[in-house]
Amino acid sequence: MAETAMFHDGNRQLQDRFGSRGIADRLEEKLTRKEFSEDDERFIESQPYFFLATADAHGRPDCSFKGGAPGFVRVTGPSEIAFPDYDGNGMFKSLGNVLTNAHVGLLFIAMHDRPRRLRVNGEGHVSEDDPLLAETVRAIFPNCPRYIPGMQMTGTSVYVPQAGCGSPEPAWKSFDDLKDYVHPRQPTFKG
Repeated sequence: MAETAMFHDGNRQLQDRFGSRGIADRLEEKLTRKEFSEDDERFIESQPYFFLATADAHGRPDCSFKGGAPGFVRVTGPSEIAFPDYDGNGMFKSLGNVLTNAHVGLLFIAMHDRPRRLRVNGEGHVSEDDPLLAETVRAIFPNCPRYIPGMQMTGTSVYVPQAGCGSPEPAWKSFDDLKDYVHPRQPTFKG
């Protein structure tokens, strides 16, 4: 079976088994695109978080929460987004995976006001010349928001880097079992 931007043989087997190939093809035809719309850009750049799915060279998956102040993810081209790699726990699960397997999936989800989901699948690249991670997009598609719970946004995390002020260190970095192993990496914020 021929692959499309959205579907491979495994998808097609289940679509045929459950009679959903017609709606799957129609959704791909009508909703999937390779370039961000102005509405996509506004939505992405207004979000304080997203989920990043990666896999290592052996295909072992990992999903990571990425958060920051609204606008920390930017649409930088018709089919490209970028986001900073903030100081974390030093395991480099997501970025390490991108170095060995460029395939990524990003899920932007709004759980307040008007629930909404947007998936972005493509290839990721780690840039050491710029503190941003750029994503080359293979498929952009809205996703049904019906199971998104209503939630109230109370603000961004105190750990999100902000121009002109330092962020507190997380408590775990001072735990007796970890403090002697904490890496010295700190984010450089360019506001």
